Amino acid sequence: MPENGVPEKPVRALLFDMDGVIIDSNPAHRETWVVYNRRHGVETTQAMIDAMYGMRNDQIIRGWLGEHLSDAEVFAHGAAKEALYRELVRPRVEELLVPGIRRFLEGAGAFGLAVATNAERANIDLVLGATGLASFFRVAVDGHQVSRPKPDPEIYLKAAQMLGAEPAACVVFEDSLAGVEAGRAAGMPVIGISTTHDELPGVELLIPDFEDPALAAWLAARA
Repeated sequence: MPENGVPEKPVRALLFDMDGVIIDSNPAHRETWVVYNRRHGVETTQAMIDAMYGMRNDQIIRGWLGEHLSDAEVFAHGAAKEALYRELVRPRVEELLVPGIRRFLEGAGAFGLAVATNAERANIDLVLGATGLASFFRVAVDGHQVSRPKPDPEIYLKAAQMLGAEPAACVVFEDSLAGVEAGRAAGMPVIGISTTHDELPGVELLIPDFEDPALAAWLAARA
């Protein structure tokens, strides 16, 4: 067993976070939160931005706009923020794709592929639909389909179950600390994409994007 405690098994499934992994959208999310918070009298600090990666909107909203908010108010804020985000991103989705992702997916037909993201379904539909990537994925799990968001492993375990793959035969692609924690807690090796953090402790491999030849070599060694 390797040092991180995750057993090595032949890889059968690849599970992808979306923001920061398939699409380099975190700058757009930051921009959206600054605008949205300001509309509600909150100035967004760098510390707030640093803490949001990998979190689900209900966690962010309660922390930034108030714990007193009802579930309905939290949902409404989340929906409004994401609608604003989609408005900003829709004209440039294709150009925001992480380099190499399309070619990588085209060559990954031997694996079961899933998206597992804290984002809401409309964001998944926008990114995968507008880019034509939806056809590559057998499964897409959004943040509203689980009771506990990342860093809890529930979303990755659910995606693996839907693919019919045991956790140790899955590989997670993540860009956030919470996401890495979720993948490891699910018993899955994690490959880090350094779009959001220069370092991601606990990953098996850290690459800048899907054009890095180290990725193909890593997967080939676990075939």
